[in-house]
Amino acid sequence: MKDLSMRRTDRLFEIIQILRDGKLHRAQDIAARLEVSTRTIYRDMDTLVASGVPVEGERGVGYLVREAITLPPLTLTPSELEALNLGMAIVAEAADPELKAAAESLATKVDAVLPIETVTEADAWKFAVYPFADAARGFTWMPTLRAAIKARQKLALRYRRIDETLTERVIRPLHMEYWGRVWTLTAWCETRGDFRVFRVDLIESAEPLPELFVDEPGKRLQDYEPDAEKHGASRGSAAP
Repeated sequence: MKDLSMRRTDRLFEIIQILRDGKLHRAQDIAARLEVSTRTIYRDMDTLVASGVPVEGERGVGYLVREAITLPPLTLTPSELEALNLGMAIVAEAADPELKAAAESLATKVDAVLPIETVTEADAWKFAVYPFADAARGFTWMPTLRAAIKARQKLALRYRRIDETLTERVIRPLHMEYWGRVWTLTAWCETRGDFRVFRVDLIESAEPLPELFVDEPGKRLQDYEPDAEKHGASRGSAAP
């Protein structure tokens, strides 16, 4: 049984993991998988859309996530939108109240021109499900993670799961992705002998190791098949 007291933010992250395979998923199937009502999933989808996650679909048909995100008259890549949100997140954490207000105002303007359905003003970007402060916690590790991916260098990772359990892993960092103000790291976990997806904002420390790695069948990014049930621990759950 799923933990019925699971925070909504953690359930939303599980939904992202389900949708990331690019396939169409019916709301009732997701609801059954997470052991919640279909109506809850409908509300969660509306929240994800309002938070900037590129969810497409409609009630009664199904939902999927596509990579392209556009802001008329510009076309932004996910990395460019990530940079935009990174800047807003940093400014929103500033001590200057004027700058904070400007960041919220900019988030509202961005939300207004996104080609997505805005649920309500209260669900706009400035009140997104993943607040700026949550995203900001992961910024410290992003240069280290990006450098390790490029250099194909193993990392010693200390990671705090959503149940507050601290775990230590040796990983092969493979790929970083951005999901509506939450960054994730896909990696091959040497400790668990399987793929894991880590929320960057839950990383406590990331130490580069002297050991490099090379492609091995079964441990490459192209070998990873997103499966929210199989890789439950990757989302920071209580699984080992």
